[in-house]
Amino acid sequence: MSKSNFEKLEVYQLSEKLSDLIWSIIVRWNYFEKETIGKQLVNATDSIGANIAEGSGRGTFKDNKRFVKIARGSLYETKYWIKRAYKRNLIATNHIGELDPIIKELSPRLNAYLNSIGKKQSKN
Repeated sequence: MSKSNFEKLEVYQLSEKLSDLIWSIIVRWNYFEKETIGKQLVNATDSIGANIAEGSGRGTFKDNKRFVKIARGSLYETKYWIKRAYKRNLIATNHIGELDPIIKELSPRLNAYLNSIGKKQSKN
């Protein structure tokens, strides 16, 4: 299957990396943790990439920007749930060490992608 345009975006690939890492951590949790914080965290993290994908398929710059803003909100929600999970000893310090660089890179990339939507690329 060939890649869609959004799948070629580094910001999307980064969101997938974060999502897969979160999943690999949560899948080992006990039932109660999975059903409470786990589901919230997985949904928030998966929503980042899902909204990038949906926005790119909407057909208008305005819609695409709206969905990227939703993705950015989902990133902030993800940060919240990671902090809660860490404070409740569900995510180890070594996992924070893996997650933090991805989040720190993803946030400005989402903003840059948002700012680039609708702007024509200059040809040199």
